[in-house]
Amino acid sequence: TPNNATNNRLKQTQAQVDEVVGIMRVNVEKVLERDQKLSELDQRADALQHGASQFEQQASKLKRKQWWANMKMMIIMGVIGVVLLIIIIRKYY
Repeated sequence: TPNNATNNRLKQTQAQVDEVVGIMRVNVEKVLERDQKLSELDQRADALQHGASQFEQQASKLKRKQWWANMKMMIIMGVIGVVLLIIIIRKYY
């Protein structure tokens, strides 16, 4: 009967629409999940960049501090060397 055929087509079309709607829901959920993951990744990248910047600043400070410590040691060694040289020169001349 034509009425049954129309009903079957309507049911088939409704089933296809329901399937497409289900697929679209899954896709939207995946997009939202992906967006959340990207947001988290962006936050982690920002934190990592901030940490790298702090590390670079601390490394520069430490390098400067070590340079001054080495300079002081060289000056002290130079003064001791000069004093020893003066003592040796006075003792033998």
